[in-house]
Amino acid sequence: MSVLYIALPIAILLGGAGLLACLYCIRSGQYDDLESPSVRVLIDDVPVAKPDGKDDANGHSKKPLQN
Repeated sequence: MSVLYIALPIAILLGGAGLLACLYCIRSGQYDDLESPSVRVLIDDVPVAKPDGKDDANGHSKKPLQN
C-alpha cells in the first residue's frame, strides 16, 4: 500500500508532462499539415535519367560531364 504514495504521484506527473508536451506541439503547428510529409517522400530530389541516357526529345543528354 505504501508504494501507491510513490507510484501514483509519479504517474500523475508523467501524464501531465505528456499532456503539456502534446498541447505544446499542437499550439506550435506540428500537426497543421498532415498531407505534405507523406507525399514529400515520393518526390525525387534529383531527376532520374532515362535508360538510354537521353533526357529530351532532341536526344541531348542533360547529365553533367564527368571528369
